[in-house]
Amino acid sequence: MHFPPPGAPLRMQPPAHSDASPAAAPRALDAAQLDDAPAVRLLTDTLHAARVRDASDIHVEPFEAGWRIRLRIDGVLHEHARPPLHLRDALVTRIKVLARMDIAERRLPQDGRLRIVIDGGTRGDYRVSSLPTLFGEKLVLRRLETMPPDLTLARLGFDAQQAAAMEAAIRAPHGLVLVTGPTGSGKTLSLYCALQMLDRDAHNVCTVEDPAEIQLDGISQVGVAEKSGLTFATALRALLRQDPDIIMVGEIRDAETADVAIKAAQTGHLVLSTLHTNDAPAAVARLLDIGVAPYNLAAALHLVTAQRLVRRLCTACRVHSDAPVPVLREAGCDPAALATGWRPFVARGCPACHGIGYRGRIGLHQTMPVSSGLAERIVARASVGELAQCVAAEGVRNLRDAALARVRDGTTSIAEALAATPAA
Repeated sequence: MHFPPPGAPLRMQPPAHSDASPAAAPRALDAAQLDDAPAVRLLTDTLHAARVRDASDIHVEPFEAGWRIRLRIDGVLHEHARPPLHLRDALVTRIKVLARMDIAERRLPQDGRLRIVIDGGTRGDYRVSSLPTLFGEKLVLRRLETMPPDLTLARLGFDAQQAAAMEAAIRAPHGLVLVTGPTGSGKTLSLYCALQMLDRDAHNVCTVEDPAEIQLDGISQVGVAEKSGLTFATALRALLRQDPDIIMVGEIRDAETADVAIKAAQTGHLVLSTLHTNDAPAAVARLLDIGVAPYNLAAALHLVTAQRLVRRLCTACRVHSDAPVPVLREAGCDPAALATGWRPFVARGCPACHGIGYRGRIGLHQTMPVSSGLAERIVARASVGELAQCVAAEGVRNLRDAALARVRDGTTSIAEALAATPAA
């Protein structure tokens, strides 16, 4: 891209309806119809690169002597560009204008939404967050997804046994199903996939989310607005007066939400929600710690699935590892497989993957149905270690074992598997 020298005028086209409030509904804009100012070209080129490389987030980061644009690709940030300093404020202003944010307010965080049509018809939908820093405003544009039409549990990484357990749990008439994992591990998408599998014509399906990330047909979605007093617990109580069959709660954050969700699951509703814990047994301990009665939890909980995302090796350039056998054995590779000459693949990098060595991600899952034996241990307030031993004896593999299975079939590398999962 050609950048003009410092001081060159930027022809910033004012937005239509410039007197609209920042809270007004976002509008779709066609990048081809915008003016040709350098900041606009920079934004268009950045959005194009983000689309081509399937980036989930765009970071605009100011520093004392410059700034940079980074793209989050498959969970990892990569530097995209370091444009001239004189374009920084112009780009930030352009994004804030299009996202219906207050361009005069630079001292407080703001949120907005940007809808723009690029590349001759491809629609981009982004949630925009601004944050004042020492050297200017930092922006993050989070891509808002659309629901993939062919999404299945298998495509999310569930094996046949895990998918069967998950499907049995969500087709039960009532109970609690939890998906747990860190931020960015795909929990919400797993719940959306589960909701898509249900008969929405015969059931009243409702969600409470913060925010609603994907619009779902046939489902009543409620967005949390804590500043206005609409919390998860408040919205959940209101939904229970709406004759629901199935309720998805975006996250159980506190004792109040947990209490309402558990009671709903015990009174004829199917409740799906998420937690932030290291693995499935730890989710049980978390709910007990925030005050859920053990006997209520044991009666309501049907299944917990913990998950992580690992990057897929690029099949066009992956190569076999040349690491010594003792090193591979210490890393967790199967000694019997190593003895036969098998070696794991490692990343190399090529034009197909933009030199990264990975293309796309897949889920790892620890799917834990609540058996009668596990329910007894929950009532007895067993420790996380005791719960883990119980589910292991029942054939539930942990996340590390799930990751190593993906190493054995060539999906990912040993380095990626170890980095993404807690030690067993």
